[in-house]
Amino acid sequence: MLKTSDFYYDLPEELIAQTPVYPRDSSRLLCYNREEQRVEHKHFYDIEQMLKPGDLLVINDTKVYPARIFAYTKNGGKIEVLLLKRLNLTDWEVLVKPGKKAKEGVELTVNEELSLTVLSRTETGERIIRFKFEGVFEDILSRVGEMPLPPYIREKLKDQERYQTVYCKKEGSSAAPTAGLHFTLELMKRLEEKGVEFARVQLNVGLGTFRPVKSENILEHEMHVEYYNIDGAEAEKINRAKKEGRRVIAVGTTSVRTLETVADENGFVREACGNTGIFIYPPYKFKCVDALITNFHLPESTLIMLVSAFLTREKTLHLYNLAVSERYRFFSFGDAMFIY
Repeated sequence: MLKTSDFYYDLPEELIAQTPVYPRDSSRLLCYNREEQRVEHKHFYDIEQMLKPGDLLVINDTKVYPARIFAYTKNGGKIEVLLLKRLNLTDWEVLVKPGKKAKEGVELTVNEELSLTVLSRTETGERIIRFKFEGVFEDILSRVGEMPLPPYIREKLKDQERYQTVYCKKEGSSAAPTAGLHFTLELMKRLEEKGVEFARVQLNVGLGTFRPVKSENILEHEMHVEYYNIDGAEAEKINRAKKEGRRVIAVGTTSVRTLETVADENGFVREACGNTGIFIYPPYKFKCVDALITNFHLPESTLIMLVSAFLTREKTLHLYNLAVSERYRFFSFGDAMFIY
């Protein structure tokens, strides 16, 4: 039985990146060749040399909405509300802090344009709320909302666009697909000129990013479902690469989860959309993904478990400990790995 504690590593707090690097592709890149068991220390812009003509990069083009808002009780008490999942035109599933102020039936005011009522509490402690507003909700949210940075980032983000990928399109996430944050439009153009292809998928990053694995037996952990979408033209690009024996390289764990949700036993995908709660941990036989670009993830998280399924738990922890000793930067605004 694999235990959550099997995926622990010791990380000095000063290695948790608080701010993004400029330019985006100047972050460091730990490259690991699985066949040769070879490690190289590079920068992300060197990915151009690491990739071959015909390689297909699968990117998650979800866009983060400004999902953190602050609401106030009639007595002036302040509550942080993190939007997780839209249920219909007015209702959302949210996280609230402090929870004791957000009991069922409580009415809260955001500003003169926006107010909300707490409808219910879920089994896992989230709230279902109903917004009241006039006008276009998305426009109001863009004025009152903030980017929902993870709790380990304590510095204020000066440029809100740095928590978006340069290729984001479809709004729907409450956290960024962070492996994609290293790409610049110039780098993508150079890769395309080299003959590297891009295919787009969408996975709306939600509560799973914020929920720790609390059970000691990882099999008891229940993933929160997230919406995904692959359209027909992008599925065809992926299938063509598989048929021609070209590498399908997932940019980020969210792209991995989308591909592995939809892929058949031969690694072919289809046009599809829906909700996925796929939980990938060792041992797991990957059907579609040949290589992976990913950030460094939290100890004991479902994301380090996914990387361990791709690489083995022992090798993953070895590389993470190596990254610590080499003073790589960790988590959302940190450095990246290329595992191939």
